[in-house]
Amino acid sequence: MTAATTTPPSGGKMSLTVKVLIGMGAGLVLGVIFNLIDSEFINTHIVGGLFAMIGKMFVNALKMLVVPLVFFSLITGVTGIGDIRVLGRVGGKSFGLYIATTAVAIGVAIILATIIGPGKGFNMEGVDTSGVTGKDAPSVWDVFAGIVPTNPVQAFASGEMLQIIFYTIVLGVAVLMLGGKSKPFVEGCEYMNEVMMKVVTIVMAFAPIGVFCLIAKTFTEQGIDLFIPVIAYVVTLVLALFLHLFGTLMLMLKVLSGLNPITFMKKMRPAQIFAFSTASSNATIPVTLRCVTQRVGVDNSVASFCVPFGATINMDGTAIMQGVATVFLANVYGIDLGLGGYITVIAMAVLASIGTAGVPGVGLVMLTMVLGQVGLPIEGIAIILGVDRLMDMIRTAVNITGDAVVSTIVAKGEGKIDMAVFDDPDAGILTDDDLGIDEAAEKDLAAYAKPH
Repeated sequence: MTAATTTPPSGGKMSLTVKVLIGMGAGLVLGVIFNLIDSEFINTHIVGGLFAMIGKMFVNALKMLVVPLVFFSLITGVTGIGDIRVLGRVGGKSFGLYIATTAVAIGVAIILATIIGPGKGFNMEGVDTSGVTGKDAPSVWDVFAGIVPTNPVQAFASGEMLQIIFYTIVLGVAVLMLGGKSKPFVEGCEYMNEVMMKVVTIVMAFAPIGVFCLIAKTFTEQGIDLFIPVIAYVVTLVLALFLHLFGTLMLMLKVLSGLNPITFMKKMRPAQIFAFSTASSNATIPVTLRCVTQRVGVDNSVASFCVPFGATINMDGTAIMQGVATVFLANVYGIDLGLGGYITVIAMAVLASIGTAGVPGVGLVMLTMVLGQVGLPIEGIAIILGVDRLMDMIRTAVNITGDAVVSTIVAKGEGKIDMAVFDDPDAGILTDDDLGIDEAAEKDLAAYAKPH
């Protein structure tokens, strides 16, 4: 793993990031062409068949990695910290920063949407608002009570990230308390963590194909006509997302860590591309972890906690969508929410983000909770339903960038960041050579395979 971290690309070989960007661009162009052609055969067999199958396989492969990677990485991270008090400090800092960024994100979104005023004069004719159902908002007590799993095995099987993180931290603390007796277990987890990172590398080798299919399918199904009725909503939402990404988060990174935001953004580009393609913070965890540790230089003891924790509770992009969507739908229905209503929206969005998984489309589920609390018709979600997939892709990229920013700030404050890695533009770049094993390991495997 060290060679892949420090060795720059050799022989002028194309990096994985460039290949993924090419796949994304090709998928976008082909998707627009297929949308214009509107062939039943293409839509059914190529887009809905082949592309959907490959895209789903790729996303499933990423999700396959999440639970074992988070478990082994977090165990090694907790034991690597070595001090329960330091662990509590890292957890407290990250939780506070995540909640603060989410609250700021939705606050800025509401202010921007109020100034622009999307939805005023919107024509409801032709909008099908049937079949949209809401979801009751959980109480704050239910959210926190649900963090403790009744059955850890079930939590691992169902991918309940908050419960997995809680159980793994408790297990890691118990390992620390046992001292030297735990050495074999810790060494085994460290080895499995390396194995899982190698599996991440293998899966990422197929990323250009997976991203191509996902993007082509999305743009084939999302025509330009869907954007025209809600163009003001789309423009406001994209502006708010970019303002938070390039303004709030980068300013926070610079002020709280002193690191160069431009260098940071270049380092996080692969994870942002994956987030955009999959629209899932959880599915992007393996790639985010790799970028944060091997590209940015954050120590695994911090990254293994902050990244999966952030993917579960930090949803800045989703919170921004809820703020803009609430203002948009309030204007559509001519309802004045007032200051109290907007404060309720901020509180509900922050609460909902803590207890909701980072999976595609979860923003709409969270939005039903928010709308129900402020008295807006939940059926109004149908107005923005058509464009939500593309918006979900953009806001997921914002979400994982926020995870990485907080992880980096916490690591810098704890002295757990390798500045040599951060300053090295080639650190952690993947090429085709990284998929192999070194010659020494190959000889060891060959010798082991011979009959004794």
